[in-house]
This record gives sequence, C-alpha cells and structure tokens, in this order.
Amino acid sequence: MSDPIRLAVIGMGKIAHDQHLPAIAANPDFELVATVSRSGEATDGLPFFKTIDELAASGVAVDAVALCTPPQVRRAIAMTAIAKGWHVFLEKPPGATLAEVVALCDAADAAGISLFASWHSRYAAGVEPARAWLADRTIAKATITWREDVRAWHPGQHWIWEPGGFGVFDPGINALSIATQILPHAFFVEQAELDVPANCAAPIAARVDFRDTQGTAIAMDLDFRQEGPQSWDIVVETDAGTLTLAKGGGELSLPDGETPVGTALHGEYPGLYARFAEIVRAGTSDVDIAPLRLVADAFLRGRHVQVEPFVE
Repeated sequence: MSDPIRLAVIGMGKIAHDQHLPAIAANPDFELVATVSRSGEATDGLPFFKTIDELAASGVAVDAVALCTPPQVRRAIAMTAIAKGWHVFLEKPPGATLAEVVALCDAADAAGISLFASWHSRYAAGVEPARAWLADRTIAKATITWREDVRAWHPGQHWIWEPGGFGVFDPGINALSIATQILPHAFFVEQAELDVPANCAAPIAARVDFRDTQGTAIAMDLDFRQEGPQSWDIVVETDAGTLTLAKGGGELSLPDGETPVGTALHGEYPGLYARFAEIVRAGTSDVDIAPLRLVADAFLRGRHVQVEPFVE
C-alpha cells in the first residue's frame, strides 16, 4: 500500500481535537475521510456519523480507524472495525480490561488486521534517551510522581469515574508506559492503597509500591487533587547518579549535566501516527499490555480507602 491510508476518527472529544486531528493532518501517510461521534458535528466538511455502523453502511472508503472513545466501549467498536477489515489504532488505555485487549489481539491476528495499542508518553522527547542511558546502569531506586488537577485536565469526563474508567490511573498509566519502557528490568506490584471517592467507582489518588526482578523498589504516587504546579516526574537513582524525567517525559536531566545519548522521538502523537503507518504498511501489530497489566494488578492488590465525594 503506497496511497494514503484512509482513516476515520471515532470519538471526537478533547483528545481527538487537540492531538489526533493535527497529527493526522501533518502526516502524508494518512487521509482523514470521516469522523464518528455520538455528539458533535462534521469536521472540515467531512462525512460525519453517529456510530461506526452508520459509517460502515455509508459506502465511505475506509482503511483504518482511530478509536478515541472512553475505554468502556472500545472493544465492541474495535471488533466491528476488525470485522470490516479496517486496521485499528487504540487510544490509551487500549481497553477496559486485559481480557478485552487479548480478545482484540486474537481477532486482529485471525483477520490479518494491524492493531496498535498506543502509548503516547513513550514518544515524549526524553524517553528514548533515558532508556538508552539506563540500559547499562544499576538501579538503586525509582520514584514516580504523577499529580494533576482532574478538573483542569478532564472537565466533564464522567466516564473516568465509572467502572472501567480508571480514575487517576488514566493519567497514571502514562507514567507506567514510560517506566516499563525505560527501566531495564520488569517490575510488579507489591502493595497499593487506592483512595476512592464515596460517589465514584474509580480512585482519585493511589500509592503503589513495586519491586523489579532485581529487588529494586519503585514507588508511585498518583493524585487527581493537585492544585497549583502539576507534577509528571520520574526520578531514577543509579550507580552513576540520578536521572530525572520531568514534564511527562518531555524534559530529561542527567547527572553532572551529562549530555543525553540516543534519539529523541519526533513528538508524541506525530510519533504514534508514524508508527501506526509503519505497522499498517508492514502488515503487523504492536500491542504492549505491560502498563495495563500493572494497573490491573494495582486494583487486585490494592486496599481501597473511601474518601470524601468528588465534586466537579
């Protein structure tokens, strides 16, 4: 396939408008041919549909879809796309459960469809150089601090508090996508404490203790109640000094002002769409469930603490 990949975006919320549409417009490998949303209106005069079934019945020629819906409804939509022979880009998290994502992988493989579980934070500028620097270091300790104001970053997104909505792990899974990429050894949940508002089904804050296969402690602090400066930081103490990834992976600091080595990837969503085009043209899939598995384990091993109701 050398012609542009004809793409429909499904779920026209904030992330689609802020990130997906600009990245698609800037990538000559893609042609945006339609949008789908339960609410909203047409984008730039393109065909607009309320459901994927309306899109499928319309006759619009589609090669691939990008799913930007809440995770609770993503599996059913993706299965419809796979049945139509359309390649599928999944916004993070790739599904509401591990079993859903495995089922999608199996269906895509059986149909010869490319499935992409996207982790946009892995494409931040400092992540690949951080991975390269840590590859031959001995890790003493790692600390993950992801604290942001849910009212500023997720206004009106009630789905995030419902079962399958992840709560504070919706941004927290970004931190785990980076940590699983840069740390040289696999790690697992030892214990967790999840603060769940009395009127919600998902946590507003969490503290999780991990340990890697070498016995190294990794601590994560997530909070949706942060006011003032926001924190998206990973600090890794090593035998060669301390590495700091700040601003969600966008800013890397090494000991003694050392210059990073390794190639910084070309922007988060531009990087995702470059990768999606690559796997579609190669006829392969890219589905890493490690970040989702750690979130699932935190829920399984976590002690749930009821806190005061959330008021938007």
